[in-house]
Amino acid sequence: MGRPKPETKSWSQINKTKKEEKRKWKELNLIKKLEKQKEKEANESLAASSKAENTARKVSTISVAVPGSILETAQSQELRAYLAGQIARAVCIFQVDEIVVFDDYGDEANAKKATLQDNYGVKNIRESCVQLGRILQYMECPQYLRKYFFPIHHHLKFCGVLNPLNAPHHLGKDDHFSFREGVVTNKPVKPGRGSIVNVGLLKEVHVDKLLTPGLRCTVKLLPDQETSKKLKGIIVAPSTPKNETGTYWGYTIRLANSLSSVFSQCPFEKGYDLTVGTSDKGTSVDEFECPSFDHALIVFGGVQGLEVALESDDVFNVDNPKLIFDHYLNTLPDQGSRTIRTEEAVLVTLAALRPKLLQGSETNTSTN
Repeated sequence: MGRPKPETKSWSQINKTKKEEKRKWKELNLIKKLEKQKEKEANESLAASSKAENTARKVSTISVAVPGSILETAQSQELRAYLAGQIARAVCIFQVDEIVVFDDYGDEANAKKATLQDNYGVKNIRESCVQLGRILQYMECPQYLRKYFFPIHHHLKFCGVLNPLNAPHHLGKDDHFSFREGVVTNKPVKPGRGSIVNVGLLKEVHVDKLLTPGLRCTVKLLPDQETSKKLKGIIVAPSTPKNETGTYWGYTIRLANSLSSVFSQCPFEKGYDLTVGTSDKGTSVDEFECPSFDHALIVFGGVQGLEVALESDDVFNVDNPKLIFDHYLNTLPDQGSRTIRTEEAVLVTLAALRPKLLQGSETNTSTN
């Protein structure tokens, strides 16, 4: 018995099969193009809406300046870390946007110096300022990012026992929010594609821009991605989460070599339009009426007050600190102790000024 002959197809059948395959291939390509177009349109509309909301809503900022020398009065490294942690907790509770750590003793010849990169570059400054700045940076950074930005350092030896900030941007892998802080990975991407960013989730996020690996960035996640295999997002400015949602998004750190540098190196284009100095020689805070403002600065002195910082400054030619501020306030009149430590003064002052600054901020927003 012979083998059955294989079924032969006519040219018309072969052509029909090929046309059917070609039609399916075109449909698949069209579906892919439509998906890419939708994704592009979603990214563009999201970016446009973010830009529009940023320009429409104006958010006032609060900055705090503290001298790094306050760490030098602590008797041990543990107490230094604890003191810095108290300041970090205080500014986070009252939603401070910027902390300026300044050298209130000036460039003493025998002062030990160190270097630290703040938000504006590498600074060479008194070591106590560097240690305070580094601990404040460490505390502000979300926990899942710390291993990327903070190698083992003796300044951070006792930071593990400090009370956490629990700031809104310190999100866990199970927390859902449209913004997250992340670090750019070094994973290769296709030409024309954006970077891959680790934002502390089980899945990494593909963003719209190609960034330098190891860079910290703020990511806005695209909506409706619960079932997506890949997460997508866009890179936004660190100020965008607060501008869009009103959610506090941590503070920035700036180091200053002198009291005058606190003012002259202000990151805002028009500078601080409300400056407040604190001292027991100032006017009672009860008499203070806060004017409208865009950017407020509150300056604290060290153990010997702002007078020492003023004497050590080569730029200011005045003897009385009251003359360099818009307002010079005593934020705790009739204090029971002869002295108030700087870390205590930060908490007390922010609590006393909170309702007044809030009123000044709202007044400014309504007039714009």
